[in-house]
Amino acid sequence: MREKGLAGAGAAQGRDAMALKLLFWELEKHLKSSSGASVVAIDNKIEQAMDLVKSHLMYAVREEVEVLKEQIKELIERNTQLEQENNLLKNLASPEQMAQFQAQVQTGGSPTSTAQPPVPVPGGTTQALPSSQNSGSSA
Repeated sequence: MREKGLAGAGAAQGRDAMALKLLFWELEKHLKSSSGASVVAIDNKIEQAMDLVKSHLMYAVREEVEVLKEQIKELIERNTQLEQENNLLKNLASPEQMAQFQAQVQTGGSPTSTAQPPVPVPGGTTQALPSSQNSGSSA
């Protein structure tokens, strides 16, 4: 009977060892699957964060593009207006005024700071005021 008890105890130990192996195998499988799942979850979070950053960046870029388009439109309108004004002034300027302007441009002088307003002179001609008589300067 003692042999039977020992044989039964050996079988019980074998079953316990098998159960322990099975337990470790199940635990290992669970840890591998949960760590794999956590890696996937982390990857998903990273992807979501990157998508969010991308969408915010695209929104900001679209807004900036709209602002720049509006600025370009305004600058084109201003340029057109200034070209029309320039053409009108060219057409209204006398040949002498144009020659004086060309001379100032060639010498690098500023036409707005050195040009004197024409003053009507008896006889139908115009003459520039001397610097001392120019009411705009207070030197």
